[in-house]
Amino acid sequence: MLSWALVFFVLAIIAGFLGFGGIAGAAAGIAQILFYIFLILLIISAIVGALRGRPPV
Repeated sequence: MLSWALVFFVLAIIAGFLGFGGIAGAAAGIAQILFYIFLILLIISAIVGALRGRPPV
């Protein structure tokens, strides 16, 4: 999921550089949403792993 966020971030940078503001804004928004979902899932995974007694991966 983090790789998709990076792809959309790069797409937003390229689109913004070429002058496509709407596409750049949409791609940046998608990248931001995917990044936040990744962070939430990472925190949940770390908490569940700590409760089970396993070290986080």
